[in-house]
Amino acid sequence: MVSRNISRRTKFSQAAVTVAVVALAAAGCGKSSTDSTGTGTPSKDGKYSAKGIGLAYDIGGKGDQSFNDAAYAGFKKAQDEFKIGGRDIEPQAGESDADKIQRLETLAKAGYNPVIGVGFAYAPAVKQVAAKFPKVTFGIIDDNTIQAKNVADMVFHEEQSSYLAGVAAAKATKKNHIGFIGGVDIPLIHKFEAGFDQGAKSVNPKIKIESQYLTQTPAEGGFASPDKGENAANGQIDAGADVIYHAAGLSGQGVIKSAAEHKVWAIGVDSDQYAQSALTKYKDYILGSALKNVGGAVYDLAKSVYEGKPLSGDVRGDLKSGGVGFADSNPKYKAMTAAVTAVNKAKQDIIDGKITVNTK
Repeated sequence: MVSRNISRRTKFSQAAVTVAVVALAAAGCGKSSTDSTGTGTPSKDGKYSAKGIGLAYDIGGKGDQSFNDAAYAGFKKAQDEFKIGGRDIEPQAGESDADKIQRLETLAKAGYNPVIGVGFAYAPAVKQVAAKFPKVTFGIIDDNTIQAKNVADMVFHEEQSSYLAGVAAAKATKKNHIGFIGGVDIPLIHKFEAGFDQGAKSVNPKIKIESQYLTQTPAEGGFASPDKGENAANGQIDAGADVIYHAAGLSGQGVIKSAAEHKVWAIGVDSDQYAQSALTKYKDYILGSALKNVGGAVYDLAKSVYEGKPLSGDVRGDLKSGGVGFADSNPKYKAMTAAVTAVNKAKQDIIDGKITVNTK
């Protein structure tokens, strides 16, 4: 198997998010959502003989209708297309790096390739386990600190899609008052806020923007507590915001619930949350979603390993490559012609280099 060091923007394959309802069974460190084993159909050059894809979820697990479910979509698409096996494992509450190390080692020892950690929290585990299994390709989403020949760092320009969310929010608000809710107060989520603020202020420099982070650390539940998201959204709506953008994973479901109950707009994140079945009763109040094609990244890495040419190094998605974007599934949003035009223009200006989006 040949490893390629790649530091470039890549066109992530589009993977529609389909959430399967599965029974959870205890398996190793964490819970295994699915465990479809087998060598599958060998690749044309005969180089692929692994059991399939190993996927380890981030905080919140599968069913968050956002970040983890986007990863699952790519996992499932690769399984179906290449007819290979796979195992995806849920995280545990309050787990340590040692738990993550054990989870990745379990997948690698069992013969899965690639093995993917969903979220920056897997960085220490990927670094350690990848060194022990040099013939296995590892992927990590939202981190590019692990420099190894058998590691693909799958990262994104989240600030670009967030800029579009800001433009949409500023065009949709009737009060010139909007809000941002981040799951955890960390640099990654600061990128979402920075882009959102800049996009909104490009439309109206005097717009009022509420801002709140649910927790200081992931362990406190900022990405996994819908109640925290709902309470934060209630507060911002009470303060006068009528459009709220969240970058809070599972906690964002609470933000969306609050927005719908107050009949104001919510903007989703990572997946097209308007299209998520679990959020159907709220979808009329989901203006759009700032997309991050995590599913495409998972699929592309699996495809590269299956074809015997595994990706490695910095693999970054942006607006130009389709790695990030803004979902316009809601017909009510499509009917806002001024908003749609402004978002499309901002997107092209970012692609053309006329707009540089802030990351802080």
